[in-house]
Amino acid sequence: MSFNTLGLSPELKQAIESKGYTDPSEIQQQAIPSILQGNDIMAGAQTGTGKTAAFALPILQRLQNDESKRRRVRTLVLVPTRELASQVGDSFRSYGKNLRFRTSTLYGGVSIRTQIDKLKKGVDIVVATPGRLLDHLDKKTLDLSELEVFVLDEADRMLDMGFIRDIKKVLKYLPEKKQNLLFSATFPKEIQTLANNLLNSPKKIQVAASNSTADKVIQVIYPVDKSRKRELLAHCIKEEGWFQVLVFSRTKHGANKLASQLNKVGIDANAFHGNKSQSQRTRALKDFKDAKTQVLVATDIAARGIDINLLPQVVNFDLPYVPEDYIHRIGRTARAGQEGKAVSLVSADEHKLLSDIERLLKQEIPRKIIQGFEPTQNLRSAPPKPISRNKGKGRTQRSFKSSGKTKPSRSKAAWHQKRPKKKFSNK
Repeated sequence: MSFNTLGLSPELKQAIESKGYTDPSEIQQQAIPSILQGNDIMAGAQTGTGKTAAFALPILQRLQNDESKRRRVRTLVLVPTRELASQVGDSFRSYGKNLRFRTSTLYGGVSIRTQIDKLKKGVDIVVATPGRLLDHLDKKTLDLSELEVFVLDEADRMLDMGFIRDIKKVLKYLPEKKQNLLFSATFPKEIQTLANNLLNSPKKIQVAASNSTADKVIQVIYPVDKSRKRELLAHCIKEEGWFQVLVFSRTKHGANKLASQLNKVGIDANAFHGNKSQSQRTRALKDFKDAKTQVLVATDIAARGIDINLLPQVVNFDLPYVPEDYIHRIGRTARAGQEGKAVSLVSADEHKLLSDIERLLKQEIPRKIIQGFEPTQNLRSAPPKPISRNKGKGRTQRSFKSSGKTKPSRSKAAWHQKRPKKKFSNK
């Protein structure tokens, strides 16, 4: 199948071709025709499957079919992070470069006055985070009365970040008659309930198994003592010539500390997390994309919006508490048809977390002992050390047919429950 068969206008096909894309991804093959038919959509898709184009292209086509309402907000896309808002907005501008529509991105950390001035001039598409969108709605600087399409992107991450209440507030401002498109990697009970209340006889789409990893991701475990993780990471970066490395830390403090330690040994590194100002985050991400910074140390939530096609290495400095987050992390590499490597530095106290990840993947990840960094404890024999998550509880992975029931936690320390290829490379 090619994009020529999906009913898109010559202007949109030209924009697609200019990016070098010829074949739509699976989510695009299923979603684009259905959205063009006016159906509500409930789509299960991981980051990196091409889902942004799966809704951006048919939305632009719909707007193009009726240009009499230009400069009135007809499309609203709600996303969890500032970075994702910026990237989705850029996607709409890129695919719509041959059209005459205006896209505005609304998120916190920057001047609201500048956003208000742009809205006054008239826009067709708004991409926003929940908090800043509500600011505009409260100030009456945004009129959504003529909204035709509402997109809720990465709904499960919205839930994880505590945005469900804000989303419900936003929905009260939207007209009842509209097309609704919901995209989520997983479908815990709260998202299923939200979908049932929002969507009208939705077309259900599920691409790739929720526990699948990119086909071209080479996964490997480096067993190492906890006290020597930083030293091993620096060794690998220098000795193996890693030039663009996304490193995951569990905490903001940990990210700051690790970035500082790497800088002290001559490795250019930046921390990337929610406590950074928007200008700091924007600059850090740009420097990393431009290869001015060798290492970006990020937390899970902050990294959700990072979209870098040619990212060769992802490193789990700390294993995530929720196994599905491992899949989200390593899915940052091996994009655009490229190969990528996902390295996890695993200490004996993370044995239980590793076991949960391998159980989700239904496979054992290969181990490799790095000479000079031999661990003093074996991963298999070391007893797991309970680790508590700061916020909330893990979510249980569910398909569309989920019963919505969760398993009881195994202990007070709460090892978290499970929550749960592409030809086209745009997120």
